[in-house]
Amino acid sequence: MSLCGAGIDVAGLFLKMENMTKMTVMAMNAPTPKNMTLNVPPASPMSSLMDSAEFIMNANTHRKNIRNTNAGISSFLTALCMLRYVIKFTLSFFLKKTSLSNAEKSVCTESERKVLYRGIRYNREYMKTDFEIANETSVKKIADIAADIGIDESELIYYGRNIAKIPLKTLSEFDKRKNGKLILVTAITATPAGEGKTVTTIGLIQGLSRIGKKVVGALREPSLGPTFGLKGGATGGGFSQVYPMWDINLHFTGDIHAVGAAHNLLSAMVENHIAKGNELGIDPTRITLKKVMDMDCRELRNVVVGLGGRSQGGIPHESGFIITSASEISAILALSKDLEDLRTRLGEIVVGYDFKGGYVRARDLECVGAMMILLKDAINPNLVQTLEGQPVFVHGFPFANIAHGSNSIIATKYALKLGDYAVTEAGFAADLGAEKFMNIVCRQSGFSPDCVVLVASVRALMMHGGAVSDAEMNSESLKKGFSNLDKHIENLRRFGVPVVVAINRFIGDSDEHLRIIREHCGSLGAECAMSNVFEQGGEGGIELAKAVVKTIDEKDPDFKFLYPLDMSIKEKIEVIGKEIYGATMINFLPAAESAINDLTAAGYGNLPVCIAKTQSSISDDPKRKGAPTGWKLTVRELTVSAGAGFVVPVCGQMMLMPGLPKIPAAMRMDIDADGNIKGLK
Repeated sequence: MSLCGAGIDVAGLFLKMENMTKMTVMAMNAPTPKNMTLNVPPASPMSSLMDSAEFIMNANTHRKNIRNTNAGISSFLTALCMLRYVIKFTLSFFLKKTSLSNAEKSVCTESERKVLYRGIRYNREYMKTDFEIANETSVKKIADIAADIGIDESELIYYGRNIAKIPLKTLSEFDKRKNGKLILVTAITATPAGEGKTVTTIGLIQGLSRIGKKVVGALREPSLGPTFGLKGGATGGGFSQVYPMWDINLHFTGDIHAVGAAHNLLSAMVENHIAKGNELGIDPTRITLKKVMDMDCRELRNVVVGLGGRSQGGIPHESGFIITSASEISAILALSKDLEDLRTRLGEIVVGYDFKGGYVRARDLECVGAMMILLKDAINPNLVQTLEGQPVFVHGFPFANIAHGSNSIIATKYALKLGDYAVTEAGFAADLGAEKFMNIVCRQSGFSPDCVVLVASVRALMMHGGAVSDAEMNSESLKKGFSNLDKHIENLRRFGVPVVVAINRFIGDSDEHLRIIREHCGSLGAECAMSNVFEQGGEGGIELAKAVVKTIDEKDPDFKFLYPLDMSIKEKIEVIGKEIYGATMINFLPAAESAINDLTAAGYGNLPVCIAKTQSSISDDPKRKGAPTGWKLTVRELTVSAGAGFVVPVCGQMMLMPGLPKIPAAMRMDIDADGNIKGLK
């Protein structure tokens, strides 16, 4: 009889041993043994025990260097390691046997079979990094990926062997083709536990392909700021990634650099103008256009420029930096339909005010043509692929907490034209990226989702239920955390689109907790599906893919906007604040009140609003988890992104230039002599 049949909780045993080992090592203040896994699976139970014994001897040798005062703990650790690895490798053998009977398999629960399957798989692969998994994957030529969607190799603009841009002229040949079905992926409110929105998006693309659907993805480009700051990358993970992750996460095709150059050219033209006569009468104290760079640098949020005298430094005034993804040009690039639309939008950018209080625009400085030259290639979408060979456009990069948070309209448009299903994602949670996708992107593009996938994870829901430590991660905190999930489902239904909840499964999730989530979603009438795409790639996304297709086939969307454009700016903010965020009242600070009056008088009152606020809470306070009630939304200031076509109310303490965390992801990154990267994900 297998160990499953003997009633051993294998999942719990492995997890407890893992935690006990880590805690003991930490208590000893000693480094963890280097040889924690054996890469070659055992050929027999005897060799399994022999390999385990060899590991234990290595561990003992390592432990002899530990202080004598820790001798007792060392002995305990050795015994623990012995038990853990003997069981692990013996199980690996038995489960690898081709002669394992159906009776033996049947005595294992479904959960145990999955855990043990992962144990076998990860005996070889789970210790590998995202880079290693991607680097060892055999992928198609990018020309073959293009051919799969009907684009000839001769039309491609190559950026290395695995990336290509497709000219808009080439794509325009597909304009008359009927659109496929649009699937928007969003998530519950972000927590340190992770929701896995991008990995689920990519896994869904792979899963749809696994069930025979022609699918094309559309995703945003990662920014260097978060890559080296908090996130470490944004190309999915495990066996659900876009390829090549090392290029996409870094400089890629240079689109972000092109936007940064265009933005800073415009800024330089403003500074030069006021230093060389200032014929437009620009007020140096009211220049609203700041500088940009694609890095997290809190120290550059507020600076003084123009020092050194008029001839050397220009006109001194306060300025600052924002991250490139927060540049209006970033939003404009993502919302433009073609080159002429891009030109018109660039000309509308408001750079500041003149001495009479009038707006000064980019077109007044006569540099739009030069900016267009810098962006001539950036407007063409980038074609890459998933690890399983599905085409994905990765194009556009506005953040969802400080901009509209979606990939380019061009990328989504042609994903719809070239596939029967197009999968895209909206940044951060449904209160940010998804709300802006519905109210801004759908208005400007003319398309709308046929289905929305809302990603959640067990531990993230527990954190929304008040759990902080592992001891508090339980069914009670899970159920309390449903308030966040429920609010996002409610919000998405306001737009008249069907919702599928995707549970992004992590290794330590229990069947009981997963069952509780399924039952809760069922009580709300929401379709719910498991997603195990990090570990299993497209295979782990089949259940979700089937649920999405079933929902699209059976439920017709009745899409509607949250507010009409003829509402006042203040009313639009109040609708979002109260209906989407759950605020009781909206507090407009004097600067915000003044800006609303100015924008309305200037003719911008009929634009949609794109609220900038924290991504860590539905409220404007990052410390509030779940779905807060009885709170007040504070609107600090407003700016206009006239070229992008929306007004930006800034709420709470939101900053347009992020800062690095205490331990930046950059500290974990390196590259060896062979070019192998570590720390990027």
